[in-house]
Amino acid sequence: MNTVFVGGSRNVSRLPVLAQERLENIVRSGFHVIVGDANGVDKAVQRYLMDNHYANVIVYCSGDNPRNNLGKWKTSCVKTSKSLRGFDFYAAKDRAMARDADFGLMIWDGKSAGTILNVLRLVRANKKAVLLNVHDKGTTTFKTPVDWDRFISHFDSAFRSDLQKRATSDEWTPPPAARQTTFLDTLEPAGDAQQSSLTPTKTDDEIAAEINAALATGDPTSAVDALGNAARRRGMSQVAKDAGLARESLYRSLGAGGNPEFTTVLKVITSMGLRLMVSKASDKARNERS
Repeated sequence: MNTVFVGGSRNVSRLPVLAQERLENIVRSGFHVIVGDANGVDKAVQRYLMDNHYANVIVYCSGDNPRNNLGKWKTSCVKTSKSLRGFDFYAAKDRAMARDADFGLMIWDGKSAGTILNVLRLVRANKKAVLLNVHDKGTTTFKTPVDWDRFISHFDSAFRSDLQKRATSDEWTPPPAARQTTFLDTLEPAGDAQQSSLTPTKTDDEIAAEINAALATGDPTSAVDALGNAARRRGMSQVAKDAGLARESLYRSLGAGGNPEFTTVLKVITSMGLRLMVSKASDKARNERS
């Protein structure tokens, strides 16, 4: 399931029709929504989701308690240094949302540096971002760093300087060209292309046997680990593509501490040419678990 980071400017307290239409599509698609706790766009988005009785929401905040959580949704409180104040303090939650999202929807007043920085964070992570400009009713879609460079070139040096001061060096400075096209590959121990050479090749029957053995234990962690190992052997990029899932979401779901939805499990298994079946447990196996 895709996760979308919805954010924007504090000066925008009412959502334009274009933003409401985008949110309607997000709700209709059943995406996970992560949103901040500030006044302005954050609060307006929360109100829209609450009015539409949408439950698939997590509110992010910097520190211990959210300033706004209109729908009483689950919260993600991002720990920060006690020495941080102002923009630097609240930017912690924005960085966390950009990291956890698959793509972003930013609703901008045409002035806010913070909203533009969220676009930059998403772009640097090779994630798609859509920027809705409330002021001129324009829409800009960012798919690559080139889109970002083209967009930022239209602003004066003072605005670009302000952005740079607020951003971290990693956010502002593009990665070396050799790494730029393989950013997501750093999530893998040695990349999809090299994984098969570092891990002994296993047949479909052997992979199925490993997954079945893990499922038979009744331990969810073992089952997720076995499924993740199988996916990495196949190449996580290809598995994600064949399963119709976002690659980074799949890494999180099948990584350490992952908790994939059942739909994700079925899609991954099917994409590898396998199928999930149920059989009656022996009396001995049932007694061992009781």
